[in-house]
Parts: sequence; structure tokens; C-alpha cells
Amino acid sequence: MSNSNHTQAAQDRYFMMLAIEQAKQGLYTTRPNPAVGCVIVQAGMVVGQGFHPKAGQPHAEVFALKDAGAQAVGATAYVTLEPCSHTGRTPPCALGLIEAGVQRVVIAGLDPNPQVAGRGVQLLEQAGIDVTVGVLTEQAEALNRGFLKAMRTQMPYVRLKIATSLDGRTAMATGESKWITSVAAREDVQKLRALSGAIITGSETIVTDDPQLNVRSTQLGVPAEQVPTPKVVVLDRRQRLAHNAQSEYQLCRRADTLYWRKDDLAELLRHLVSEHQCYDVLVEAGASVAGSFLCQQLVDELIVYQAPCLLGAAAQPMVNFHPLSLSEQLRFKVSSHEQLGPDLKLTLYPL
Repeated sequence: MSNSNHTQAAQDRYFMMLAIEQAKQGLYTTRPNPAVGCVIVQAGMVVGQGFHPKAGQPHAEVFALKDAGAQAVGATAYVTLEPCSHTGRTPPCALGLIEAGVQRVVIAGLDPNPQVAGRGVQLLEQAGIDVTVGVLTEQAEALNRGFLKAMRTQMPYVRLKIATSLDGRTAMATGESKWITSVAAREDVQKLRALSGAIITGSETIVTDDPQLNVRSTQLGVPAEQVPTPKVVVLDRRQRLAHNAQSEYQLCRRADTLYWRKDDLAELLRHLVSEHQCYDVLVEAGASVAGSFLCQQLVDELIVYQAPCLLGAAAQPMVNFHPLSLSEQLRFKVSSHEQLGPDLKLTLYPL
């Protein structure tokens, strides 16, 4: 690579990182749309920037172009996801970039949405705009794992969250579990909920804990009321629960709670994508539900909050599954580990 090409590549990475930082500002509010950021650069200087804040509102490119004004002419636009080419609730962003007179567009990754899927790039190139694709793709895609997976496979991205003791226990034999982990760990769970289009739990968790499973954090960077409320799904094969405005359980009083009474969890996940546009799913449930999702290989990411305590052999296990030999064990790759207050947070991916 020549020095000039090397310099250009370094500049592209730098400005794309700025666009990714823009995209992060919409991380909790854009569902079901992806979080997207855009930066407009003229003569090595940022002259415009923006992000997509909410479904139905203008996309990142629109805000960035408005910010740049006349300085967009001849500029380079850095976008974290391929500009849309179709008219939905907002006009096509690819046409907006063309009309603004930008000279070059740098894109982190293509949009697998069938309505876009390369057509945005095609429109730009047909207009004589120089297009570069594939700058910081992995970092940009990490912001929209659910959207991208759903567009590619019609299945959501599933995160399984478990709070456990050092000896792998999640509750006492009586069901008592509040609280094993610290305030800091529970606050982090709020971020997982805020990322999620749906939260899946089991009827046993409803009966035992009567949880709210809502987003109520004041530390998200945006007011909790601006975060789309995750859809709650209750696995209730035994039909123990039902919607009742006078129910003793909070979630059963919510008219939009979905009760799933079939055995097929994969069918449920497909249903959440096709019927409810839930692309990121969080499983917050007991050992049996956790075991079912893991054994059926439906978990994309396992998040374990481990408290520095011991609950003993009679306490409830973190996962119910019964391998007969080591060859049947479930193994994971540790992606990251961090300390939250006194607790350890492990993020793992199935091998």
C-alpha cells in the first residue's frame, strides 16, 4: 500500500469511528430500526454529523447533511450502514447524499435488509459517487447484532442473562433470590433490557418473583420513557397464567404480554421477528428455560453476573441440563470480563 493510500485508510478508520460514536447515541431508542451514525468531512474537517434517533424520524444522513449545509458539496460522507434506497416512512438516504453533492461515501457495511441489500451503493455509484465499503465493519455491526441477524436469517439475536453465586447457584431452595448480585450488576441488566425488543421469561419466574421486566434506569444517557418498551413473553406450557386486569402478577395485568404455550422455542423466535419486529431478545428466566435455550443452541450470547458468595448445594442451579459425559458439555469462548461493584460480569459466546 502506498503512503497516500495508507494515509487515506487511516483517515477513513478515524472518521468512521466518529460515525460509530454518533450511532451509539441512538442505541437504546431506534428499535426496530438499526442504530446508524453519519459524519460529513470536507478537507479533513468534520462539517456535519448526525444519528438516527427513533423509528419514523429522519435517518442519520439527513441530520448530518443538514448540519453540513453547503459544505456537503464535494465532501466525503462516512456512514455506519449502507444508505437506504427505498421510500419508507422517510425518503431514500442514498438520493439525499446524491442531491447534496457529496463526492465520496464510505460505508462500514452493507444493509442485508432485502429492501436495501446493495441497492443503496448501486444508486450512489450510478450517480458518479466514489463508494468505499468495509471500513470498521465489525465495530459497526456490533451495534446492530439483532437487526443484522434478523435480516439475514429471520431469527433474532438472543442474549441469555444469568445472575449467579460463585458456586453456580441462582436462588435458595425456597426460591429466595433478591438479591444475589449488587446494584451495579442490576443496573447493567437495565442496559440489556434497553437493547431488547423482547424479554422472555418463564411462568415459574412470574409466580416466584413477580418481576416488572421493564426499563427504569436513569443511567442510560436518555430518559427511560424514550426507550421503546420491550415486549414481554411468558413461556407457559402448563397454562398457569393468563391476562387478567386484577391478576396478582404485574406482567399478567399488561394487555400486551405474550403467552407462549408451545414447545418449539425456535418457532417463537421466528414469530417475534416476523410478527413483532423484535430483533434483539433477552432471556431472563430460571434454570429450566435457560437450559432449554442453551441445549437447543438458540443462544447467541451468554451474560453471567457472578457474585462473590456461596449459596450451597441445596440452592437452585443456574442451568438445568443433564449431560451424561464430558463430551456433551456446553463450552463457551470468553469475550470479555469486567468488575461491576463487587461482582464479575462475563460475556461469552457458544463454541
